Amino acid sequence: QVQLVESGGGLVQAGGSLRLSCAASGRTSTSYAVGWFRQAAGKEREFVATISWSGGSTYYADSVKGRFTTSRDNAKNTVYLQMNSLKPEDTAVYYCAARYGTNGYDTREYAYWGQGTQVTVSS
Repeated sequence: QVQLVESGGGLVQAGGSLRLSCAASGRTSTSYAVGWFRQAAGKEREFVATISWSGGSTYYADSVKGRFTTSRDNAKNTVYLQMNSLKPEDTAVYYCAARYGTNGYDTREYAYWGQGTQVTVSS
């Protein structure tokens, strides 16, 4: 199993930046992909980005493409989500999730989840 803890959320003005971190522990020696998801109030959880174990494969939702970048440092068991040019519609609770194997794009593909971190973008 993998345990995940997100950090780095907060309040930022539109146009600003935040970097989220997702620290993993447990069975991290087996290759696992990480996905980022977000859930705004009253809405379903949606896919944001995913990164493969090597970091060589990344995919983004159209809504964040060009503004968000995910990366990872396996020596630190940490995955990052750099969020630039933030918009009020990016306001949500952001979750990281892990799955053994290849990238996933749907919440149902991930077995392990962090507790989430709130990101609020003011206009």
